[in-house]
Parts: sequence; structure tokens; C-alpha cells
Amino acid sequence: MFPTICQPGVAKILYVGYRVREAFRVRRSDTHLALEHRSRFYTELWRDAASKCGASIEALGDEILEIRLGHDYTRVQQNTTAIDQAIAVAVSKSKPLVHRILAKKRLRTPTYCEFTLDEIAKAASFVENIAGRCVVKPANGGGGQGVTTGVIGKLDLVRAAAHAAVYSPDLMVEQQVPGDVYRLLYFDGLLIDAVLRRPPTLISDGKSTIRELIRLENETRLDAGPNLAHALIVIDTDMRSTLAKQEFTLSSVPPKGVVITLKTVINDNSQRDNFAAKHLLCKSIVEDGAVAAEAVGVRLAGIDVITPDPGVPLAESGGVILEVNTTPSYHHHYYKRDGGYPVAAHLLPYLLAKSVAEQHTTAA
Repeated sequence: MFPTICQPGVAKILYVGYRVREAFRVRRSDTHLALEHRSRFYTELWRDAASKCGASIEALGDEILEIRLGHDYTRVQQNTTAIDQAIAVAVSKSKPLVHRILAKKRLRTPTYCEFTLDEIAKAASFVENIAGRCVVKPANGGGGQGVTTGVIGKLDLVRAAAHAAVYSPDLMVEQQVPGDVYRLLYFDGLLIDAVLRRPPTLISDGKSTIRELIRLENETRLDAGPNLAHALIVIDTDMRSTLAKQEFTLSSVPPKGVVITLKTVINDNSQRDNFAAKHLLCKSIVEDGAVAAEAVGVRLAGIDVITPDPGVPLAESGGVILEVNTTPSYHHHYYKRDGGYPVAAHLLPYLLAKSVAEQHTTAA
């Protein structure tokens, strides 16, 4: 028998607490301001892309923009465009399904187990049999929400599962693979950009707690507008796990100058943590990413790869393909430490041409 901690009722009690906490977070004024910054970021980049090709742009409402060039037009909503079909989006949202599809193509993915809170004992058995740390995440979803790394025992598992369940009742636990995260952006099988995405970090001032440093960083992000970061830093189970590995808590006051890694999940990072990486990738990894995008049926695909050495094949480094994302975020492609890639400007001519083709098909 598993200890009491692995009974479903314990996880469900924690789940209620995490759900209440998330409800308060999304109502906060700083959360709303961050979302307004994100909306402004996408509006500005589409306006810039339209200007470069001589097109007009009109806001229709609900963050939907209509871009016209002569009689041709397309509509966008932030990073949602007419490129990928709804079925491709549905497939990509199911992480276990994507893993199974990639496995059929003999692509490397993490070892994993699917479960729900009612099946927490099954997940506990998986964690016990893994010689190392694990990652718990919602089986459906994105943006790093509900993901906890560094899970090594039953108590870690129950906390992480309860947190993940706030975002999806279907959960998965994976073996954690060491290495850096690379986002590879493909369009119709061609790699158009790649970014090394490092976790969010802060430098201690020697007098503030880590919690206070996070508050100051979030204020800086809100004051800077949409360009510095795509999101605020959210305190969650992954942060507590990552800090614990460094022997810190949110109340710790590290010595001045110490670099604090806040999370292992990279989604809350900033422009300071993103680096151009296309030149670092070996041919094998680029080819694997193209196969993954085609297998899932995604035309504009953000492929997340984790590897300790991007210069060698994944089989040699022990790396894996983590996810295949539709409607990938554009922010880290535009804002890196060493230059940006204008995703919208690359896509817009195709989107307008696609509109022409669809009109001709309808007429026929």
C-alpha cells in the first residue's frame, strides 16, 4: 500500500487551494496590465508587418485585426492566424498524443505516464521507478502553466499534481531530461528561427528577500511595456522546487551578487534570457524538428527541444523533443539578447496570398 499522502483525497484538497490561489491571481490588476501589454505587442508587430507590405489594418474588436492589401485580406488575433487547421491545433494540445505520434516516427521523447488525481498511485509508482527527477504537467495546455520540475518523491508528486490539475484534469508525469531548452520555429517544414531559452534569473541585492526581488522585477516588466518580457513571474510549485535545489526559499536573502535561478520552466523568462540559436543546431536536430512538425500536421510549428549539446544528434546527447506547438508565441523571436526575427512580417505575405487562393477556390 502507498502511504496516506498518495491517496486521491489529499491531492484533491491541495487542488482546491491551488485553484483558489489561481482565481485570485487572474483577478489582480498587475495580471490584467500584463495581458494588455501582450495585446499591444501583437498589435504593434502586425501593424509593422502591414506597413512593410503596404497593407492597411483595422481593429475589429476582441483583439481581432483585419489586414487588407487591395481586395485581399486576412484576419489575425495575437498569434492566431489562418495558417493551421483546427484539427492540427487540437492534436498539438494533447501532449501524450503528440508523444505517441512522434514515437511512431522514431523521434526521441521523454518517458512518461498519464494519470488523473484519482490515479495518483499510478504516478507515484512511475516516479519511484525513475532514477532521477520528474516533471509533472497538465496533459493539455501550454504556456508552462501548471508545470513542476524536480519532482523526486511522493510529497513532491502530490503537490505538483494538485497544481497541474488546476489547468487540466488529465495529467502526465515525465522523466526530467537535463539540458537547455531550444525553441525551433518552422514554417512549412523550413526552420526560420531558433532561440535558446534559459530560465528566469535575478541577481540578489543582498538586502531583499527573493519574494521582494520578484515583486521589483515584475514592476520593472510592467513599467517597461511589452518588449522586455511576455509575462510576469508567477510564484508556483516549480519556483519553490527550483529554489529548494539552491537551498533557498522565498524568504531567503542571498548575498549580494548571487544569481538566483527562479524556475526551471522557462516561460516566465525575459528578453535577457533568450539567445539566437539557429547557428548552434546540428543538421540532425533540424531534420528531427521538421519531421515532428509534419507528423503532427502543423505548418507554423514551435518545436521545443531539450539537449545538453545542440551540436550533436539527440540520440547522442540524450536530448528529446518536448512539445510541438501550434500558434507559438512570437515574443522570444522578436526580443533576444542578440537580435530578433520578424515572424509576422515573414508570415503576412503568405496569409494574404492564402486569402486570394481561398477566394478563387470558393468562386470555382
